[in-house]
Amino acid sequence: MPSRTPPVSLTGRTPFSWRVPALISLAVFAQESTWNFYDAQVPPLLRNHVSSAALIGLLMGLDNVLGIFVQPWMGSRSDRTRTRWGRRIPYIVAGTPVAAVLFMALPFTTSFPALLAVMFLYALVANSYKPVAEALMPDFVAAEHRSKANALTRIAASLTIVVSSLVSLLLVDHDLKLAFAVPALLMIAAVGVLVLTVKEQRAPAYQEAVADAAAPNGPASARLRDVLGELLRDRDRGRVWMLTVVFLVAGAWAASRALMTPYGTEVLGLTRGRAGGLGLPGGLAFIIAAFPVALLAGRVGRLRLIRWGLVLFIAAMVLGVLVRTPLGTSAAVVLGAVGYAAFSVNAVVVLWDLAPSRRVLGTYTALYGVGNATGSALGPALVGSLVDLTGWTYLLLDVALVAALALFALTRISRITPVGRTGGEDACPDAADVPASSPPPSSTPPPSSTESH
Repeated sequence: MPSRTPPVSLTGRTPFSWRVPALISLAVFAQESTWNFYDAQVPPLLRNHVSSAALIGLLMGLDNVLGIFVQPWMGSRSDRTRTRWGRRIPYIVAGTPVAAVLFMALPFTTSFPALLAVMFLYALVANSYKPVAEALMPDFVAAEHRSKANALTRIAASLTIVVSSLVSLLLVDHDLKLAFAVPALLMIAAVGVLVLTVKEQRAPAYQEAVADAAAPNGPASARLRDVLGELLRDRDRGRVWMLTVVFLVAGAWAASRALMTPYGTEVLGLTRGRAGGLGLPGGLAFIIAAFPVALLAGRVGRLRLIRWGLVLFIAAMVLGVLVRTPLGTSAAVVLGAVGYAAFSVNAVVVLWDLAPSRRVLGTYTALYGVGNATGSALGPALVGSLVDLTGWTYLLLDVALVAALALFALTRISRITPVGRTGGEDACPDAADVPASSPPPSSTPPPSSTESH
């Protein structure tokens, strides 16, 4: 368990401990264990009722629309929650079993309205605790170590891709109901381990929030509208552009995930089970690449590494178009996963570092979730519409076009917020821990934890 006062090294930095981030990663594993299988196997359930790729993509994305509204509210609410169990874990414990039951009910639906109703309820519950689980990490981990810690959470998320692919390969063609039960049970088990091993009330950020609330003149917890107002008033548009990048990359990634199974059956001639397993090599590649790209971010800068990752992702999608075989698609999936890892490990950390206060880390995690959910909602529908025009053969090229837009948006961040400002492990943590509701200076951007020493 983390100590109440983290040790300080001779260099003045808080030393990095693997134990707590690894345990917190179970929260991410818990929520992603069902989402990835959902992306792979719910589209075939929808194809039993509809045939249009655009409509399937829209329905796969609309569940994420709920996240646009639910996640910021829940992130802000968790920032302001105070219980003897902490401010995040109570929501995780309440939401997980309900989400698991709804997920297991999906293959039991026999009509289109029933399927849509269960999809809606599952998405509502799962989106409620998604940003809450992810906000646990910055609560415990110092700013200079967040890329490494977030690499662990991304590895945990990738393990769920591997689990989803293996369940697809081994169970889907034989027992669909059992296949849906396995990720749900893994989700419950992971949260059980998290609750028994991590004591959130000992997190530095939570202790700081409690102390601030108890102080006679302590700052009030920022409301969602205060955080959004400060963000929109800031003359430095770096955070807004970063959220745009998150939206576009999420759209490209969600489209490649949600539409890959029908692509495998329509273009590559694979069975439904084998097509559902196309994500397996990509999941393994992500796991291998996640921690190296976190270390590399500390050397070259997080924004620059994200840029390199997007270039690699685009090149991989083009490769998949040129080599339309199961082997060529697998190679494209592997390279694309490595490129996506450079983005996934560092994007939310950039937003954490740009947050004006540790008191609003849950809200900023939720803003990242909003960008991700919005992209996931619209990306599959957009790419599916392009597929309806060009055919399934050019699915990966359509994905590459969306990723190219994200690369353009990232260049705007580089012009406004230099790479050195979000340069990774040398960032000065909590340089100015001001309330999120405080207006920024009129001529300069608000101080943030990303300014270098």
